[in-house]
Amino acid sequence: MENNSQEMTESYGSRKSNGIDISDYNYDLPEERIAQYPVKNRDMSKLLIYRNDTITDTLFRNIDDQIPPDHLLIFNNTKVVRARLNFQKDTGAAIEVFCIEPLNPPDYERSFGSNGHVVWKCIVGNLKKWKKGKLLKQFQIDGKICQLSAEKINQLNDACEILFSWDPQNLTFANVLEATGHIPLPPYINREDKEEDSYRYQTIYAQIRGSVAAPTAGLHFTEKVLEKIGKKGIKTAEVTLHVGAGTFQPIKTQKISEHEMHCEHFVIRRDTIERILESLGKVIAVGTTSVRTLESLYWIGVNMLNDESGQKKITVGQWEPYNCESNYSAEISLNAIISYMENTGKSNIEASTSIMIVPGYKFRIIDGIITNFHQPCSTLLLLVSALTGDRWKEIYKYALENDFRFLSYEDSSLLFR
Repeated sequence: MENNSQEMTESYGSRKSNGIDISDYNYDLPEERIAQYPVKNRDMSKLLIYRNDTITDTLFRNIDDQIPPDHLLIFNNTKVVRARLNFQKDTGAAIEVFCIEPLNPPDYERSFGSNGHVVWKCIVGNLKKWKKGKLLKQFQIDGKICQLSAEKINQLNDACEILFSWDPQNLTFANVLEATGHIPLPPYINREDKEEDSYRYQTIYAQIRGSVAAPTAGLHFTEKVLEKIGKKGIKTAEVTLHVGAGTFQPIKTQKISEHEMHCEHFVIRRDTIERILESLGKVIAVGTTSVRTLESLYWIGVNMLNDESGQKKITVGQWEPYNCESNYSAEISLNAIISYMENTGKSNIEASTSIMIVPGYKFRIIDGIITNFHQPCSTLLLLVSALTGDRWKEIYKYALENDFRFLSYEDSSLLFR
């Protein structure tokens, strides 16, 4: 697997990205433009619109006027969990354990519902101060004293396997996180989380627990905005992609072909795929996570069409779309997935993706995106550039010159390709 990945990266590097230098996707972002708090009302954030090479702006609450009727909005309904756990050793050293991904049980739903103990992949802050032994933390639920312990059982490349156990054991891990954890605000928000972050760093339609970062493009939606969208005849559907900490990982290599993209898990129901099929040519993704999910879905269908072994592949590699020539239409690809679901009796597709969408990528499913304003030299900015070409520079210049707020608690944009 490692050799295949390396060959794919080299193939991509030689055929596609020799001219793509990450320094070409840099811009000056003043510290004061990074929003540290959300606006008072979600839908009062500003909205930049890029359509037919023209840039305009309005308020987000007017977004229904900017989307044609009979278009389909795809939302990511993942829910942010209180993934940051703070411990203090007897020596006084502060240790932060950041839960990234469940290992035992390996799926989110079972892990959150587990009693007594779980194992998670975690990033540990101040790891050098934690050589051995258990970390202990007391907390209260319904006035009763409870205790959580964390034990390091294995060192991974950039993380640790942590065994969490707690007393009383009849509590679920979801109960423990809710009582002891902190909202995982991104590193560029330079403050501790507050009570308002527990609901403001969460979309109003969040349902499925599992993300350690919010799908922030959806933070601007309110019930009133959704109601107006429905009245305009704009359709909606949902996917679930659990956002990992890798979304904040900067590109540290000069050539993007050398960057290793993080892997994220997603779930799509059959009725959502059927709705997408009915709306091809009119699909707008809410957020980069929805974009990655939908474009990965196309390549899963391609894999199923090309696979003669009968073992249907439901993962998408980082450079796979660039090394696999495909003339299949989105309709054919999505129908292949539906046929697979019919034959296997599945009502949804559970898959994983490491897809990296960069300039030169040919979009197969989406026709537009609602997204916020991203960090310089980031994979998210590369995705925006893949959609808008070099016009991303004018879009971001317009946003900077017109007092738009940037990053997670920032203003929004609606970009058509």
